Amino acid sequence: MSFRTSKSARIALAIAFAGAAAISLTGASHAQGPGQGWFKVCTKQEDNDVCVVQNIIAASTGQLLTAVGLIMVEGKVNNRIMQVSVPSARNIQPGVSMQIDGGKAQRLPYSVCMPDKCVAQVPLTDAIVSSFKRGGEAVFTSVNFQGSPNPIPVSLQGFTSAFDGEPVAQSELQERQRLLQEEMQRKTQEARERLEAAQERAKQSN
Repeated sequence: MSFRTSKSARIALAIAFAGAAAISLTGASHAQGPGQGWFKVCTKQEDNDVCVVQNIIAASTGQLLTAVGLIMVEGKVNNRIMQVSVPSARNIQPGVSMQIDGGKAQRLPYSVCMPDKCVAQVPLTDAIVSSFKRGGEAVFTSVNFQGSPNPIPVSLQGFTSAFDGEPVAQSELQERQRLLQEEMQRKTQEARERLEAAQERAKQSN
């Protein structure tokens, strides 16, 4: 791997999930949440302009299920890659399978695994972008350490407008983050209340 590619990969990894806290999370049932869906964020990294079109699917607890990032680096370094992040404790050999609208599956090999996630990466081609724009749903499947496939559907609705449109303003990112924090606090409180109610019922039945 050349220095040029290595440097662009490092830049991409550094920015791929920058602002991820501001991306809306969806529950395990994929219910609508605040700001859910695809959006583009752009930033300056050294002598390069980096834009990422991304979408994150997470459980109601906040646990990552799947994150997709189409990363475009222009400037001193020029590179385009697609990264898909899934939870850790994955079976490495199968990689991540990407299937759009039930078509032929494409294997995305892992490039790195960290304590909180594993990242699969392939060059971002015009064919991938076109398939996302034409498609209705992409299913990303990883295999956990027990050998069980974990397919996660990601809607492609809104992808084209995010890819071709303007990046999200910093003020909107901050508002998304605020809404996210409020939503997570609400869900945490609801879970705590359900647990306390269950404990109270258990005491009364004894």
